[in-house]
Amino acid sequence: MFIRIRSKIRLALLATAIALSFAYTETCTAQEHWTGTWGCGVQLVEPGNRPPITLATNTLRQFVRVSIGGKRLRVKLSNMFGTEPVTMQSVHIALSAGAGSAVDGEINAATDSALTFDHKKSIVIPPGKEIWSDPFNFDLPPLANVAVSIYFGDVSATTISGHPGSRTTSFIKTGDDVSSPKLTVAAHTAHWYILTGIDVIADDASKSIVVLGDSITDGRGTTTDGNNRWPDDLAQRTATNAATADFGIINMGIGGNGIFGGLGPSAQARFDRDVLNQSGVRWLIVFEGVNDIGGGRDASQLTNALAQFIDKAHERNIKIYGVTITPFGGSGYSSPAHEKVRQAVNDWIRTSGQFDAVIDFDAAVRDPANQINLLSAYDSGDGLHLNPTGYQVMANAIDLSLFTH
Repeated sequence: MFIRIRSKIRLALLATAIALSFAYTETCTAQEHWTGTWGCGVQLVEPGNRPPITLATNTLRQFVRVSIGGKRLRVKLSNMFGTEPVTMQSVHIALSAGAGSAVDGEINAATDSALTFDHKKSIVIPPGKEIWSDPFNFDLPPLANVAVSIYFGDVSATTISGHPGSRTTSFIKTGDDVSSPKLTVAAHTAHWYILTGIDVIADDASKSIVVLGDSITDGRGTTTDGNNRWPDDLAQRTATNAATADFGIINMGIGGNGIFGGLGPSAQARFDRDVLNQSGVRWLIVFEGVNDIGGGRDASQLTNALAQFIDKAHERNIKIYGVTITPFGGSGYSSPAHEKVRQAVNDWIRTSGQFDAVIDFDAAVRDPANQINLLSAYDSGDGLHLNPTGYQVMANAIDLSLFTH
């Protein structure tokens, strides 16, 4: 009799302990504050930007530079534009062994960690879906270069979700080499595939700054593996400024993108996913419109769309900063009619009072003697995109106090 009673008591206590454990876990999960430290705008990869060799049954190693650091991470992978499932047999993350993307894809093997998905090392991403890895412990320094290595199973060769303008070397090696310190015999490509985001657990004061833009934000004109896009330069500034050191920078620039169309999903179509659904987003910098002007859109169409972005951001308590469109005299977009639209849009951005603040990139990089042109010292050579010097000037033109209130 006493044995039975004691057994029942033990079972009851065990059940109570398990229930409390689950309650504690759910409470901790609910209290976790995720903040984006890196991300990229995803699209259907065009035929000319597909991998040089198949991803199926091969290893893909990709390098990215984060903004803020952390001790607990999760990684986002995407098959948003795929028409077939993507099978990943294993996914690893490690710190880079060098600055940026090493020549032979070298990682710091001591930091190599395997990711899991619902506690399993392999995962199948259905078409049209994105997934997060399970949270994992990892010592991630601020501004670190990290490598994410994926050993694939089956994956389509034609419908791949990715980011063509990585400006960073990725490595594709035959077979399973996710943990190899180096990938010495590998195909190289300057594109990202499948990998779209990294979050860190941070305190409640940590927030993220999302930048919505086109090729100027995506870094056209920068140095491959140099991580010298203007959002990279901004991340360097915020990370070394005490008041903003805990704020992540998420670059959602897509080359050729526009508010209404262009390459990749339009800014209107991707606004919710690429802005509102980012982890910890508190501020949005909008720098779009030049491709729309080049495509013949008028000023009222652009300003009406920007006003809609403002409303959507404010509905989510996100502060939104408007950026003036930089000069494009001498480029393929240059014409008196297009310049008139640029001036009208910039005047609205500066004077309408609808944005929470204005970042005047036009004033920062134009030629004082000929204001429809970029200053020659900042011009990459095409009259539209800037060089690394110009991008640094743009980043320096941003008042960091915009992110402290």
